[in-house]
Amino acid sequence: MQQELITDATLVSNYIKGDESALEILIKRHKQRIYSFIYSKVYDRDVAEDIFQDTFIKVIRTLKRGAYNEEGKFLPWVMRISHNLVIDFFRKNNRMPKFDNAGDFNIFSVLSDSSLNAEKTIIKEQVEHDVRRLVDELPDDQKEVLMMRIYNDMSFKEISERTGVSINTALGRMRYALINLRKIIDKHNIVLTN
Repeated sequence: MQQELITDATLVSNYIKGDESALEILIKRHKQRIYSFIYSKVYDRDVAEDIFQDTFIKVIRTLKRGAYNEEGKFLPWVMRISHNLVIDFFRKNNRMPKFDNAGDFNIFSVLSDSSLNAEKTIIKEQVEHDVRRLVDELPDDQKEVLMMRIYNDMSFKEISERTGVSINTALGRMRYALINLRKIIDKHNIVLTN
């Protein structure tokens, strides 16, 4: 009962100061949520167990290095680490997980409301990062039009004037950019979701 009253932040602080049992309490407290999330993506108990252990190895190393900052809550931080390790696992095996939260398990159902926004922010940032990487794979003329249209909110008339091509050419480049993005996404079996 006493353990439940101690906040994650206090346990993290105690662990950093040398109290090894504080980490044990944190692992017991969050094991089910973290393991369930990992398992819901890999559907393999052995792999899920490995990723779970790797997650806490990374947690321990980060805490021991003093690289953990208290800005975020402990659980969303650990969930982000496990999420990244799941993605690494799939990349090593040349297939990407489908992070669409379909089915019975939903990551947001296991996090408290205050953690919800942090998790959504993390996912949104990851999706934006992935999209920018995909856009970088486009031919320069298509990338230029797409960036002007999507990121600079320019009209096709403005794009036409800026690039010195006709409006129809600008429209065509945008169309091909979107077609090529879809091909790249399909080729790498990427699911973009937030």
